[in-house]
Amino acid sequence: MTLNPPKLDISTEHSALTLRFCGRWVVGAVIPVPEEAQGALRQAPVPERVRFDCTGLEAWDSRFLAFLMGILDEAEVRDIATDREGLPEGVRGMLNLAKAVPERTDSQHRPEPSGLPAEIGRHVLNGIEDFHRFAEFLGETTLAFGRLLRGKAQFRGIDFWRLLQECGPNALPIVSLISVLVGMILAFVGAVQLRLFGAQIFIADLVGLGMAREMGAMMTAILMAGRTGAAFAAELGSMRVNDEIDALKTTGLPPMEFLVLPRILALFATIPLLCLYADILGILGGALVAAGLFDISFAQYFVQIEHRLRLIDFEVGIAKSAVFGVLVAIAGCMRGLQCERSSTAVGLATTSAVVTGIVFIVVSDAIMTLMITALDLLKR
Repeated sequence: MTLNPPKLDISTEHSALTLRFCGRWVVGAVIPVPEEAQGALRQAPVPERVRFDCTGLEAWDSRFLAFLMGILDEAEVRDIATDREGLPEGVRGMLNLAKAVPERTDSQHRPEPSGLPAEIGRHVLNGIEDFHRFAEFLGETTLAFGRLLRGKAQFRGIDFWRLLQECGPNALPIVSLISVLVGMILAFVGAVQLRLFGAQIFIADLVGLGMAREMGAMMTAILMAGRTGAAFAAELGSMRVNDEIDALKTTGLPPMEFLVLPRILALFATIPLLCLYADILGILGGALVAAGLFDISFAQYFVQIEHRLRLIDFEVGIAKSAVFGVLVAIAGCMRGLQCERSSTAVGLATTSAVVTGIVFIVVSDAIMTLMITALDLLKR
């Protein structure tokens, strides 16, 4: 039991309401209810101000502050002045601190504007912010490559060889399947029109040029964006959630060099080889359709391929694939490092990495195709 229980005396003198506090206003004590003092503020005649007398106050804690806040709020509502000079200095400081940040009101919680213009505006602002983050990441990657060229980059060779294995040989099954099917689809779609003119032999031209210049590089890059780019984002995102990236920074290892560089180098080295592999399998897939459905022998098909295709056709596709590999790796690593610290954010980062990678592939392919056409690099 509290030795000196809290007491409250209320008196009115010269239009001023005086509240005298005595005893120990602490947790565990039975303090008076605030309604008694608040009721005194409502009685007529309404006092002009409220004074506090704490000469008998022995101890106080948060319960005393909560009691006072109720009195002060009631006085503020009724436009009654309060004289806080009688309160302990610590109590005045805590009250000032409590009032330093005003409570948020419903007017401050204004709903976001709706409608098509507002939605367009939000997308534009998000796009600008995303571009800034991409530019920052690209700058940091460039600096990391500069350190690599000077021989000062910090990453383990074993990580690079492991990533090379994952990006190259481990991707051969899915690349083989898709490349053969794409070659067969190109051959079948082209042959449906070419047979109307008795020109089925040009199936070889369609499949060969399509795979060598565009489809081999693009399909390989899209596959790697969905397979490897997503894996990069998930791996780096999980490391961010588990504070492993912060641990690398603490030990003096820059994440851009230790984590990003080997991934970009691995994709840059493997995608051109996968592209050439996809070109060959796509041409073989077209040969299966031409020989099986349109009465064109394998010999005729490959002779036509030999006459039509040139080395520059393969070089263009392989060069594109190298650019695609860098962009896919950048998209995966960027989204992984930008991941928020939650398990849900890892999934969102993975999805964003795939979408970003595919967008990069399509946009860069359009730009490079326009440049090649403008420079007339594929002229006969």
